[in-house]
Amino acid sequence: MGRLTGKVAFITGAARGQGRAEAVRLAAEGADIIAIDILGSPSPHVLYPSTAQADLDETAKLVQDQGRRVVARQADVRDLAALEAVVRDGVSELGRLDIVVANAGIVNYGRTWEITEEQWQDLIDINLTGVWKTVKAAVPTMIEQGQGGSIIITSSVAGLKGLPFLAHYASSKHGVTGLAKVLANELASHDIRVNTVHPHGVRTGMTDGSMQGMLEAEPLLGPIYMGALPTQVVEPEDIANTVAFLASDEAKYITGSQMRVDLGALNR
Repeated sequence: MGRLTGKVAFITGAARGQGRAEAVRLAAEGADIIAIDILGSPSPHVLYPSTAQADLDETAKLVQDQGRRVVARQADVRDLAALEAVVRDGVSELGRLDIVVANAGIVNYGRTWEITEEQWQDLIDINLTGVWKTVKAAVPTMIEQGQGGSIIITSSVAGLKGLPFLAHYASSKHGVTGLAKVLANELASHDIRVNTVHPHGVRTGMTDGSMQGMLEAEPLLGPIYMGALPTQVVEPEDIANTVAFLASDEAKYITGSQMRVDLGALNR
């Protein structure tokens, strides 16, 4: 029996990367999965490859390979009605909702004063407002069940540190860290725990390489990105392990915390 047997988890941005790894890891622990992804370009400023239906289908297959059920849907975290519909359909089919992993997000780069209004707004709408809408869609069901639960929000080292060329991204990730702290207080009486995970670099393919040129032009800023450990990039499965812990009863007294999987970057 896994640590999450009998539980249902709702995961955003589940078609690949961290979201897929989290879906598979939670399924391996016994959870059924509600998985969503935008399946297409979320913004003209995102230059790395977009997700497609085949990616979400693969996530669903990997969950099923673990012997678990899955409800996989296309949805944009900016669309509250779509999120509410997915939660409603998922709970109808799978019977409950215990875990929320608000993972969907985008990234792009630029000097603060050179970022366009659209570039700023698209990222904030997905990375910050999209997390709020995810929680808004899911929490009423969790409260109504009256059996507690766990909400895990993907933040970043940039949610605790001022990383150059990421003003909009850092603002969004600081924002979800604050949101989680508020929710941890508001939901404590319902035994719903809320925590953030703060990765350093993760091998997800979410990069277009443009930041390298900015760092080469301003080499004094490069060390801000360095971790203490010799490995500079972790795998999505490493983050999924932390998410599985926070979702489980092993973390039943942890709420309002910032779990750092940062290679020691925040120690520097």
